[in-house]
Amino acid sequence: MQVRYVYHEDYQFCYSFRGRPGHKPSILMLHGFSAHKDMWLSVVKFLPKNLHLVCVDMPGHEGTTRSSLDDLSIDGQVKRIHQFVECLKLNKKPFHLIGTSMGGHVAGVYAAYYPSDVCSLSLVCPAGLQYSTDNQFVQRLKELQNSAAVEKIPLIPSTPEEMSEMLQLCSYVRFKVPQQILQGLVDVRIPHNNFYRKLFLEIVSEKSRYSLHQNMDKIKVPTQIIWGKQDQVLDVSGADMLAKSIANCQVELLENCGHSVVMERPRKTAKLIVDFLASVHSTGNTKKLD
Repeated sequence: MQVRYVYHEDYQFCYSFRGRPGHKPSILMLHGFSAHKDMWLSVVKFLPKNLHLVCVDMPGHEGTTRSSLDDLSIDGQVKRIHQFVECLKLNKKPFHLIGTSMGGHVAGVYAAYYPSDVCSLSLVCPAGLQYSTDNQFVQRLKELQNSAAVEKIPLIPSTPEEMSEMLQLCSYVRFKVPQQILQGLVDVRIPHNNFYRKLFLEIVSEKSRYSLHQNMDKIKVPTQIIWGKQDQVLDVSGADMLAKSIANCQVELLENCGHSVVMERPRKTAKLIVDFLASVHSTGNTKKLD
């Protein structure tokens, strides 16, 4: 993957890419909350070399501009990603859009707002759905919001212990991470925690919290949902909600897999994406997608 920068007015986007646009759709990948474009590398290495891949740093993350003036709502992020797409002329031909968690929230709403940009969509445990009952994680968040204890958000660790708790929350596989490594992981994040808090409060605000839910019936492109059955952050029942609202939708549920699907099951994720693209876009496709 090569790293490049592109500018919309004075706003900088950082992205990595491999390959070049060809007859197959380009693929744009949107990472999750507090991650960055490199989170996709584990999946990228299992994707065919003839695909044109683009991974962008989401607004305020890593090499993309962080500005106190930026609209970090889901709508605001969708508009920013559209600016990025226009800068790269990625939508000269419709592309395949992939997003996970917060990135999946943005990707789903993007497909609803800019239907002509996107030819197909993969949502990996996306945020933005309204559940009838709250899981433990969401209950805890609501308690924190009510008590205004924003420094205790489980996805924003500031000690090695909290880091360990976050890893356990996000992944099904229980691994023992040495204290030194946990400390290192926290040290890297601490300078960004104020931004992460601001962003988190924005994406769980009334304006943004259910954006995907409110727009899912506007998604008209073939869509793939990938979800870990043991996801403790966003409940796997969200897959069924999406499948009922999106006409052309297939669901892949992964056994023994938590919220960090991309990290936990990169080879499987890559295979599911490739198989999905083949079924939807193969030129000699006899299957008619209504």
